[in-house]
Amino acid sequence: MSKLRDKLSYTRIIVLSFLLIILVGAVVLSLPISSRSRDWTPFFDAMFTATSATCVTGMTIYDTYTHWSLFGQFIILLLIQIGGLGVMTCIAMIALFLKRRISLGERRLLMQSAGSLEIGGIVKLIRRIIIGTTVIELFGAVLLSFIFCPKMGFLVGIWNGLFHSISAFCNAGFDLMGRYGSFSSLSAQWLATNPLFSFTISLLIIIGGIGFIVWNDIWKHRLEFKKYEVHSKIVLSSTAILIFSGTILFYIFESGSAFAGMHTGEKLISSLFLSIMPRTAGFNTINLSEMSDSGTLLTALLMFIGGGSGSTAGGIKVTTFVVLLLGALASTRRRSGITIFKRRLDEHTSSQASAVVTVYFTVVFLASMIISFIEPYPLHDILFESVAAISTAGLSKGITPFLSSFSQAVLMFLMFSGRIGGLSLMLVLAERRISIPIDRPTVKILIG
Repeated sequence: MSKLRDKLSYTRIIVLSFLLIILVGAVVLSLPISSRSRDWTPFFDAMFTATSATCVTGMTIYDTYTHWSLFGQFIILLLIQIGGLGVMTCIAMIALFLKRRISLGERRLLMQSAGSLEIGGIVKLIRRIIIGTTVIELFGAVLLSFIFCPKMGFLVGIWNGLFHSISAFCNAGFDLMGRYGSFSSLSAQWLATNPLFSFTISLLIIIGGIGFIVWNDIWKHRLEFKKYEVHSKIVLSSTAILIFSGTILFYIFESGSAFAGMHTGEKLISSLFLSIMPRTAGFNTINLSEMSDSGTLLTALLMFIGGGSGSTAGGIKVTTFVVLLLGALASTRRRSGITIFKRRLDEHTSSQASAVVTVYFTVVFLASMIISFIEPYPLHDILFESVAAISTAGLSKGITPFLSSFSQAVLMFLMFSGRIGGLSLMLVLAERRISIPIDRPTVKILIG
């Protein structure tokens, strides 16, 4: 392991670990035992499913319930759990269980995998992540089982409760509701209008999407918001604003479209759920093809923003979005730095945020252009799929299963890029070059 770390950067080790898990998952899912029909699943299709599960996206070629056997569903759930927590976190969990000492190099890997800002206390943070994840997912599974068991029976209800709890917490978006209609997600009437179900799924999505660093702050300081780190304050406040404003806007946009025929209570529940699930869970309780153009655009924006850094969610992350807005505001006011919560952000933070957004925009643009050249579908549907893939939201207009293998491969690349992050992707692809410190003449150019 030490020789490997000498040759590869920590970012590359994490990326290769994800690739290895996807490859192993694809091989297992392609076996006859993984399919309900006991036939071999084409390796490419198994690879797409393994990529979607490990990258906690939720995009599927096959309906999870109708195609995959119980064993296949278990493998998908295992990939979701590994992808949601992070490969290195799962390895650390095994090491802690075996009471093996974690070296300094491994701690650095854990720091980067968990999204921590410092190496001190990283093992304690990993323990809290493991304990917190277990408790939250089991609690969610119990609540969901109360809903599933009366409808499906005890054992099947328990399995569905556990599967959907882990899928929601990891922001994966995989579901087993194909028994009520292929690719129906959570749109069955008895689920979509159930307040307990919507509340439980939404809470799991939010908790998983705020990030492990925020968890740690809440664990240490409880409800004393003033003592939280600036990162946690930004994530929590911006998440609340996005959910609240999204709920209002969806209620306005979809009352005459996707929510037509619902009474006020159902519209409010659906609006709240629709505001939360693009962050980046991938579930849906309505037919997305029935959404208005305004609602579709808002959904794409929420998917693109995503959740908190170092979380199970994808997207550019809410901190990136906030820093970008504050940077633009500071620039218009001719201020040299960004100040928030009475603290001045590091001068490189704004440039990093701009780099992340630029990478995401560029990749989505190129992918959409390539797929549009190949496929006969409308541009807005293809753009929606591309944003859903790179933000690991997994929402779909229903065209993914019908795309060509090449277009699906493009979506796989987007899912993988979104899970490891735009900057990590650039670091992996960039060549190592010796930087010679040369000061060049300074010039000004026109902007805007």
